[in-house]
Amino acid sequence: MQRHHPELALHVPTLLLPGKNAPLPTWAVIACDQHTSSPAYWDETARLVGDAPSTLRLVLPEAALGAADRPAAIAAINARMADYLRDGTLVEHGPGFVRVERETGRAAPRRGLVVALDLEAFDHRPGTRTLIRSTEGTDPGRLPARVAVRRDAPLETPHVLVLIDDPAHTVIDPLFALEHPSAYDFTLMQDGGRVRGWHVDDPAVIANVAAALSALRQGDPPVLYAVGDGNHSLAAARVVWEERKAAGAAADHPARYALAELVNLHDAGVAFAPIHRLLDVRGDAQVATIFDGLAKRFERDRFVRRAIADAEQWRRMRRVAAGEPGVHIAYRTARGQGVITIAQPPFPLATSCLHAFLDAYLAAHPLAALDYIHGDDALTALTGRAGRIGFYMPGMDKGALFETVLRDGPTPRKTFSLGEAHEKRYYLECRRIRP
Repeated sequence: MQRHHPELALHVPTLLLPGKNAPLPTWAVIACDQHTSSPAYWDETARLVGDAPSTLRLVLPEAALGAADRPAAIAAINARMADYLRDGTLVEHGPGFVRVERETGRAAPRRGLVVALDLEAFDHRPGTRTLIRSTEGTDPGRLPARVAVRRDAPLETPHVLVLIDDPAHTVIDPLFALEHPSAYDFTLMQDGGRVRGWHVDDPAVIANVAAALSALRQGDPPVLYAVGDGNHSLAAARVVWEERKAAGAAADHPARYALAELVNLHDAGVAFAPIHRLLDVRGDAQVATIFDGLAKRFERDRFVRRAIADAEQWRRMRRVAAGEPGVHIAYRTARGQGVITIAQPPFPLATSCLHAFLDAYLAAHPLAALDYIHGDDALTALTGRAGRIGFYMPGMDKGALFETVLRDGPTPRKTFSLGEAHEKRYYLECRRIRP
């Protein structure tokens, strides 16, 4: 079997999957960058897991990044990884991929393929044009914690979802017409739906996957993959690989690769959901100044703010505005709601427009805080406190993603999400990243 396809940045990994002593429903937990403003979610996850073997012990949820003793938490993660490798919790399977089917409550399941990608073909830094492209800007401040978790870890477990632009469905869908041994089949905790996986280890089938991927490269220089979820985790993996190279690591060192699930942009189960913004200005008296600042920033772009007292009328206005020209962003505070409109936006995306103001505001007001929230209901629940403004971002057309990335480069950070929070990837498969 050909393990490495350098022209495709594709590697056939040797996977580790939980054995019989690790119940799957408590083994798999959601991506660490979810529910950052809801520590209760992670408290409930910990309650459900109890003392069972779990990927909860292998990751550091972002909701816990403010913990006083992060080095001790990372040391505990590495020790637990070593335990799971030693005590049989994780069982090695031969080289291969995993085809995945995830039921999330949508009309169609989301199909994917777990592979390893070559970090030599990914660079998160601005202006780079590699075979694997970031779809969002990378926040350097989010990398040190992720790098610290990965730096001395003996293994990785992925929540990264990477998109391919395959309108003819040539790469992943044909695998579902074939018979492969089952790798897992169970219901995910915390309303995550059901996930099924099959181990794909036939060399001829893997060669067909590589050939189909080869035909999807586009642009000059070419792009084949667009990171949909987990950009910062992949960027951290790249940083660690650069450290390994600088220390003299061999070209085939396992840290050169990172596990990810490939998903077809055109899959019926793939939906783009907006990621909302929650701004806490730390004082209700300052909320009005935010709208004054927005009006001043976009005064030449026909900025209008409409306050709407009735909640149902506000929801109708949001639906109507979505079909009108310009950029429209609904908002909600503890005192009411409304819609702001930029009729002649200076940037094509609503996130670009909003951050043209927010980034400058946050730089000038270090006590203010910004969080990224999945789902209307979750944002609404968080806007009842004085001093907070929730910005309900409009959705992005998924069909325009590759064109946008090729033309304009990465979108602003957290412009879109692959589905809602409960649809995110759960940690499940593992791979050694140290010899």
